[in-house]
Amino acid sequence: MAHKIKYREDADVLTVILKGKGKLSHAEEVGDIVVHFGKDGKPLFMEILKASKVVPLMVEGLAKKEVTVA
Repeated sequence: MAHKIKYREDADVLTVILKGKGKLSHAEEVGDIVVHFGKDGKPLFMEILKASKVVPLMVEGLAKKEVTVA
């Protein structure tokens, strides 16, 4: 399945939709990333907050193969 990606400039949030359907159960936040889970425990979508700052750092880290979660 291809993942859908949406960016809301007004909120500076990048949303990656991982699963097309499902009932939302809960969300877990780690730093600037929020993952929303379905009732089956699988991730439905994730949001990257402060995306204009966080995404370039993620890409830079991936290019160097040095990713750190703070």
